[in-house]
Amino acid sequence: MFKKVLKGAAISALWLLIWQAAALIVNSQLLIPTPLETLKALLVLGQTGQFYLAVLYSLFRIIIGFVLGVAVGFIGGVIANQFSLFESFTRPALQVIKAVPVASFIILAFFWFQSKDLPIFIAFLMVLPMVWSTVQAALSGIDEKYIEMAKVYKLSPAKIFFKIKLPFIMPQFITTSMTALGFAWKSGIAAEVICRPQTALGTLLDQNKSYLDIPAVFALTFVVAILSIVLEFTLKRIVRRFTNAENK
Repeated sequence: MFKKVLKGAAISALWLLIWQAAALIVNSQLLIPTPLETLKALLVLGQTGQFYLAVLYSLFRIIIGFVLGVAVGFIGGVIANQFSLFESFTRPALQVIKAVPVASFIILAFFWFQSKDLPIFIAFLMVLPMVWSTVQAALSGIDEKYIEMAKVYKLSPAKIFFKIKLPFIMPQFITTSMTALGFAWKSGIAAEVICRPQTALGTLLDQNKSYLDIPAVFALTFVVAILSIVLEFTLKRIVRRFTNAENK
């Protein structure tokens, strides 16, 4: 553990030195502020209640969008695997969602939703096709011999799903959900920057960009990155506890 911490600290120090060197070479706070200037801006932000409210509201909105995307994507993938007509009907919509850039969806949805709801929708939209496709593909990959054997033992469809299918798809589902969380967070913040809800990290980013307060922009970007890591770590811990409980 000590070696890991030491290695992490050394790598972080190296990147800080590279950042400091780049800032000195450019010699313009409007382009690249120094790590110290960014830290000062972060401390100033930390003294305002607006900053903490923005963090909470952004987390709340994007987590709601993520959970909705996971839930609907999981259910949709299961139904699409079961009914070919439903799969054929929904496939074009999923392909469009995958193909269209997130910025286009943000601009279009800006006219459909209130600014406070838009990040929820965008996070949901980014997660939905990822989870849907993974669940559908995982279910399609199950060997039919297991299903036939379960039918021989006269297991109900519900038991077949929960005892055979669900354990088979869970590893891929969990991996995709963790990846989708990162996409939901980044796309949700991008939506906030464009739609500017009253209280949000994206709004603070856009405001400080307008004021040309680049150290504050760097500081907020650092916060966004740290929160993304914290969210992923938290999801991993939840999944680990859930898996351990299931194994017991």
